Amino acid sequence: MNWRTIIYVILLVSLTVVKALPRSYRDIEEKTSIGQRFSQLQEKNFKAIAMIMFAQHVQGGTFGKAVKMAEDVTDLAKKCAAAARGNPDCLKPLDRIFLDTICQEENLPRFTDCCAKKDPERNYCFLSLKNSSRGFISPFERPNAEAACKNHSQHQHSLTGYFIYEVSRRHPFLYAPTILSVATRYDEMMKNCCGRAEDPTHNLEECFRRQAPKVVKPVKEDGLRQEHTCGILKKFGERTIKALKLAQISQKFPKADFVTVNKLVMDIANMHKDCCRGEMLDCMHDREEILHYVCTNQNILSSKIKKCCEKPLLQRSECIVNAENDDKPADLSPHVREFIEDKGICERFAQEEDTHLARFLYEYSRRHPEFSAQMLLRIGKGYEDLLKECCKTGAPDDCFSRGEEELKKHIYETESVMKTSCDIYKEKGDYYFQNELLMSFTKKMPQLTSAELIKFTKQMTAIGSKCCQLSQDKLLPCAEENLDLVLGEICRRHLTDPINPGVCHCCSSSYALRRPCMGKLEIDENYVPLSLTPGLFTFHEDLCTTEDEKLQHKKQEMLINLIKYKPQITQEQLTSVTAAFTAMREQCCKEENREACFVKEGPELIKRSEKMLSA
Repeated sequence: MNWRTIIYVILLVSLTVVKALPRSYRDIEEKTSIGQRFSQLQEKNFKAIAMIMFAQHVQGGTFGKAVKMAEDVTDLAKKCAAAARGNPDCLKPLDRIFLDTICQEENLPRFTDCCAKKDPERNYCFLSLKNSSRGFISPFERPNAEAACKNHSQHQHSLTGYFIYEVSRRHPFLYAPTILSVATRYDEMMKNCCGRAEDPTHNLEECFRRQAPKVVKPVKEDGLRQEHTCGILKKFGERTIKALKLAQISQKFPKADFVTVNKLVMDIANMHKDCCRGEMLDCMHDREEILHYVCTNQNILSSKIKKCCEKPLLQRSECIVNAENDDKPADLSPHVREFIEDKGICERFAQEEDTHLARFLYEYSRRHPEFSAQMLLRIGKGYEDLLKECCKTGAPDDCFSRGEEELKKHIYETESVMKTSCDIYKEKGDYYFQNELLMSFTKKMPQLTSAELIKFTKQMTAIGSKCCQLSQDKLLPCAEENLDLVLGEICRRHLTDPINPGVCHCCSSSYALRRPCMGKLEIDENYVPLSLTPGLFTFHEDLCTTEDEKLQHKKQEMLINLIKYKPQITQEQLTSVTAAFTAMREQCCKEENREACFVKEGPELIKRSEKMLSA
């Protein structure tokens, strides 16, 4: 069977791939062999998944190399499924077979060190080489619209296959069904836009510009969330992931009992372990099993997911995650006082520490959908610390009541931080709110580049736009959970290229406390400010552009450099320098020879600014 035929079928895989896996799989003593997997998935589906896996592991490899390795593995699987069960290769775990195939390939020097290791270290080594940072692989080149349509009409199936390969290698942590779903959207976009190419009133470029964001949206969002979850699992361990999922599921399904919620927590934690290890087939199977369980147990879980469970499998997971929290049980008491007032509380904590803490987090979370999951984890940690303190011999009688006061104080402080941030956002708007963030984060993390600081603060500003318009009961979950994604990205950036000790402490000490920790960071006292070299501040006639976005970007780059040059700058000094810059810009933009004006006035502005900053 040729590859072009395989690629055509890849778009039909989305539902059948996971359905083909046996439901009793986790009960089988040994993991399913490659021959069994081949028989379950059939050649077309098996080969499609193999191609995605190789593209994600060997990101710098060519499309042809990914296809060749997929074909090699598929040939082995076919033999094992037929009769070669005595072949030792047929008995190897599937992930080992994939890595062996990569290690047998020539001209892949980047993987030499990994290939010299034994499993599971070899697998961890390969995973550590996966790079999802922008720029690691050159961005997609946007083709001419007419040429793209001509190419699509002549090579539809291989073009879609090549698109899948390109998405896979740029997003090495992305869940395979997401890639297949994106490929389907891509194919629909090409058909929609190119189908009317002969119509003289149809604007091809505009059609692609309008539909392309819908195609790439799940790539960006799902990819970021998966990488974020794996980062938490790697840095903070399974216990933290379980606590996070316990809080989120208890909020989502407040009518479900503790045993049911705990089962889901364990299943989801196992799924993330498989996904983050790069075990794609197990990851896909785990997710399908969880979705099946949730949708067949709606009566005990939630009344809000019926429509989600009627959707195609690829859309079901995202729909359930984004579904409203179910209504709380009518007879649910507003407080959980038994976790403080019961006389046997210390004894129970001593006997079953983690289970007792999990029950507290479950009971507290299902009562408080207005709190973020991260805040609930902080409350859970506070309760754990309270028990350790108050259950000691000789603890004061009012120990528990003092803990309650601390809890109220933390809730008030968290809500106040979010309210204040939203008040500033509503008052200043996107641009000036981002500038406030730029000032703060440049002082905290001056080691970041201007592009990084602008990117991260732009993401934070978008959170303000999205969350500050919501009602008070939805503000905190929206703001802190989205902010957590940005902070996770900053922490992953720190892992690849350390920023400073303050950021290191916040990124590694406690997941639940990461946001408050970052908030409390101040000026990095160890940072050596930039020297005032001739190239640090340059002024040219492009400052007279009428395009607001370009002008704002240039101003923000100057603001960052100004703070890196003078980290201790006061608000009054900044206001004075900004006013002087604005006056010079207005003056020069009125001149006939703008560039000459900037060449003359720019150095004068720098001299005046130096005096203002040294005052």
